[in-house]
Amino acid sequence: MIFLFFILYLNQIFNFNVNKKYFIHLQKSFYNNINIEKMKNEYYALGLMSGTSLDGLDLALCHFVKTTKWNYKVIAAATIEYPEYLRAKLDKSIELSAYEFVKLDVDLGKFTGEQINAFLATQSISPDFIASHGHTTFHQPQIGLTSQIGSGATIAAYTEITTVCDFRTTDVALGGQGAPLVPIGDELLFEQYDACLNLGGISNISFRLNGIRTAFDVSPCNMALNYLANKINLPYDKDGENARKGNINTNLLNILNNIDFYKKEGAKSLGKEWFDTVFQPYIDSAEISVYDTLRTVTEHIAMQLETVLHKQNIKTLLVTGGGARNVFLIERLNAAKTRKIIIPDSQTIDFKEAIIFAFLGVLRMRGEINCLRAVTGAKTDSCGGCIYLGK
Repeated sequence: MIFLFFILYLNQIFNFNVNKKYFIHLQKSFYNNINIEKMKNEYYALGLMSGTSLDGLDLALCHFVKTTKWNYKVIAAATIEYPEYLRAKLDKSIELSAYEFVKLDVDLGKFTGEQINAFLATQSISPDFIASHGHTTFHQPQIGLTSQIGSGATIAAYTEITTVCDFRTTDVALGGQGAPLVPIGDELLFEQYDACLNLGGISNISFRLNGIRTAFDVSPCNMALNYLANKINLPYDKDGENARKGNINTNLLNILNNIDFYKKEGAKSLGKEWFDTVFQPYIDSAEISVYDTLRTVTEHIAMQLETVLHKQNIKTLLVTGGGARNVFLIERLNAAKTRKIIIPDSQTIDFKEAIIFAFLGVLRMRGEINCLRAVTGAKTDSCGGCIYLGK
């Protein structure tokens, strides 16, 4: 709109030969595009997710339809492993120089664009747009800082498909945590459960409190378990088998349970910097075996989750994310047997976050709220996300 008025202003000042009918046509097109997007009740969207556990890039091609409520169907989904050079850079991204960091942003965008093109070449449907979470590197909302790399402009250029990205920064600018973002999807797509628990690199939970959706990060999860599994040359602790072999170290367990983060109330979130500087030093300094450390950390995660679930009297719990496949962790979480834990189909376990980011993109394209202040602690609800136009 500003561009259109700028043209008219130049025409008045410099007597440019601007066809007024054409200007009016542009003006109508601008408003019509907004209205058409608002009127649409059907979208094809490709959601992308790259989690802190660095398992890979998740892609979910989804079909969304709004009737009396929003419904979705996953058309196709895939996880693309990062090549080792890229995974190593992402793992150490907060240690890179400014130049290397910016280059990694573009390189990840190129890799993502190439993978999207290969993925969509196998599909008969092209999405209306791409919604990319990016990969979180710096996340320090207390100082107004958060960064998700994987250049949306580069993705749009490589795929020629409109790309929505950078979903967190508006909320952080409004004083929020910029996380979690998934709860709006829990509210509109998975409202049949008392709570939704994601066991990714970080565990986070979403539930209704006094009729209002609320959510927060609970504890580290796969970020810690994978870190320990790497010490015995494993990418992750399959089914929690190695944790099962160990014994709980009471001293370490007490130290972890007394970390200040767990005493905070309300909106709160975790990032890799917190894990590196707060959590990791405790588990590194414990003079016990990796198996005992895995067992102790698993118990710690289960205890922190149980504290929240008990307090909120959760009776039906949907569990997704890679940790849903950790048999031993789920056993420990279900030890009290006071609630029904629902482990859904494999597609929902693995791609729920990518599905919801596709949905966040739908809400962004419609200009509707996709980030809840009740969840993040921001001054207002917001509609976050930068849009880079495709071809």
